[in-house]
Amino acid sequence: MSFTGEKYPGVKPPAKETEGFRLNHTMLRIKDPEKSLAFYTHLLGMTVLRRLDFEEMQFSLYFLTRLNEGQTAPEEEAIRTVWTFSQTGILELTHNWGTENEEDFSYHDGNAQPQGFGHICISVPDLDSAIDWFDANEVTYVKRPEEGTMPDVAFIKDVDGYWIEIIEAQRLGSLGD
Repeated sequence: MSFTGEKYPGVKPPAKETEGFRLNHTMLRIKDPEKSLAFYTHLLGMTVLRRLDFEEMQFSLYFLTRLNEGQTAPEEEAIRTVWTFSQTGILELTHNWGTENEEDFSYHDGNAQPQGFGHICISVPDLDSAIDWFDANEVTYVKRPEEGTMPDVAFIKDVDGYWIEIIEAQRLGSLGD
């Protein structure tokens, strides 16, 4: 018998009507796209798949992911847009035009009171190497892997203060025991 998910009160079998449903993206609002794009592309190795501008509503959407080795996105914009919205593991950065020019402007990071949104998570192949990379680039930490009661898990902040959990999957086999 194959694994069909952990069972808890409230868990129900997926309805037939939900076949093919997949989580496509998570959205974060950003103040300054130049700073955020530098962080996510250079420091976290993501690729911008598509930018969509909505002039009438004065905002832009940037869709990013880490392409797998050998994976390519379509060149033609309309086809790439459809392709982007059929993927999993996409990060959408939403920029409301003009916020980058407001000195005291910031978004709630979800971790200050009242708490709500918590974090996104990036899995890395080698946590120690990732920490060395972050240290060399003066990334801000919420928690280093050697701190606290959860070893081998780090939390960093992006330029807007959002928390990003950094994990190496191979180190987490005993979590929850």
